[in-house]
Amino acid sequence: MPEFRQPSWSCFVVAGMLLTAGFAVGPAFGQAGFPSAVPDASSQQTATPQTNSAVPAPPPPSQQHLQLMGPSDLVEVNVYNVPELSTKGRVSNSGDLYLPLIDYVHVDGMTPEEAQSVIEKRLEDGGFVKNPHVVVLVTDSSSSSVSLLGEVNKPGTFGVLGERRLLDVISAAGGFTDRAGGTVTITHRSDPNHAATVKLPSDASPDNPGNVIVLPGDTVMVQRGPVFYVVGDVGRPAGFVSDTDSFTVLKALALAGGPNKTAALNGSTILRKSPQGTQQIKIPLKQILRAKTQDVPMQAGDILFVPNSAARAALEHSAQAITQLASGVALLAIHP
Repeated sequence: MPEFRQPSWSCFVVAGMLLTAGFAVGPAFGQAGFPSAVPDASSQQTATPQTNSAVPAPPPPSQQHLQLMGPSDLVEVNVYNVPELSTKGRVSNSGDLYLPLIDYVHVDGMTPEEAQSVIEKRLEDGGFVKNPHVVVLVTDSSSSSVSLLGEVNKPGTFGVLGERRLLDVISAAGGFTDRAGGTVTITHRSDPNHAATVKLPSDASPDNPGNVIVLPGDTVMVQRGPVFYVVGDVGRPAGFVSDTDSFTVLKALALAGGPNKTAALNGSTILRKSPQGTQQIKIPLKQILRAKTQDVPMQAGDILFVPNSAARAALEHSAQAITQLASGVALLAIHP
């Protein structure tokens, strides 16, 4: 049984002030942050900036599925046989928990067992309790959820207990919207300025390298796919959302139902935004359709405009008019 060591006179003064104040917990709680999603333990790649396609590295196997404390968690701390030092409070935005006599303890990213050891050491080193025994309980864990954003049907936060895969949490959010692309970004709570980009798996198998493990506190952003527009004298003017950047004029034209008989094929134009401004690129569509010249690749955001004979003279040099046509078309999801 722990022995309550006789403290110095200054300790009595501090303890008396705390008892009079009812051991009020100092910091208010704030918004939770986000740690990292991780793949299988067999993957050892390090999380990289968002422009990199590397998968976030997993934590050590012993830590992979343990409960880690974080901001906004409600924590109860009990000191055996010294009820005066037991308290309950929220972890602050900075990851600190206020405790009687020993002030703030940084617990963000710790397991309850790790926090217990730190608190016991602080109590003993400060001369407050001899051989203390501390129990830390997380009674309300705000950090045990995953934030799912972007192109999902029900964006929000979802509780995660135990091991969950990427497609599991996306399913909990109602699945993808029609505008979803082929990648997601996963952000670490402890490193919010960097994110790892993961290519979406083609199936839900745990062996699929893209179906990574998602842990409590992760932020998952489902990216919108690249959009390619086809407007003008075609069968079905539309914007096509793809999960790949591999798009060409012929593919875009086929998805749009092909050109109408009244189309002025050689007046076709691609409207493309660039750092230097909007460019209009002439497309020899008649020669492409007759296989007399190579197909032309398109870039995300390109607008392929196929005029008819009457409108060609009026619209072929008007980027504003072409853009207005594209803004009014429906967006359709295209998946291989």
